[in-house]
Amino acid sequence: MDRAGCMSFWSGTMAERGKPGDEDDALWKAVTRDVKPIKRAPSPGTKAEAVKKPARAQPKTPGVTPATSPAIAKPAPRPALPPRELSHGQAAGLDKRTMDRLRRGQLPVEAEIDLHGYTQEQAHSALNAFIIGQAATGHRCVRVITGKGSFRQGGGGVLKTAVPRWLNETPLQDSILAFTHARRDDGGEGALYVLLRRKRPRVPGQ
Repeated sequence: MDRAGCMSFWSGTMAERGKPGDEDDALWKAVTRDVKPIKRAPSPGTKAEAVKKPARAQPKTPGVTPATSPAIAKPAPRPALPPRELSHGQAAGLDKRTMDRLRRGQLPVEAEIDLHGYTQEQAHSALNAFIIGQAATGHRCVRVITGKGSFRQGGGGVLKTAVPRWLNETPLQDSILAFTHARRDDGGEGALYVLLRRKRPRVPGQ
């Protein structure tokens, strides 16, 4: 068969089969009718992957390490409360039984000082020396006689008012636990029982 004949035969055959691709299209549609598309994972370097990357650590400041970091400031200690003022027949921290015995004059008086006839300046100096000396000796209960007297300058009435005030001042207050008026036969309101702090034993080497 020559070339012209062959072309005529191919044309007739294709005409009988229909247009090229019709059967292929129909077959493809039938095969892919129930097929669902697969979601592809984002490729490296996409925006979704960039969001999931951990944040870059901040660069450390040169020369700063935990050992050299500033220490946390501690709160300042509370200021010490001033000593409670002593008054007749009252004492903070002293048991009731001891206070009652002091008021009744049941504690043995180990020493006394009589300030009769002293000026205020003389009486103040003598009282300081007496209390400090007796506390150093280890005595517990002493009597201070102020006298009732008149209220003229330098008289017993002035000392009766001044002595309780002096007992609350430095250097005497640290040596005193309590004081109270004496019993009537020991001077009444013209005298005071003064209870001294116990002397702490000295520790060797201190």
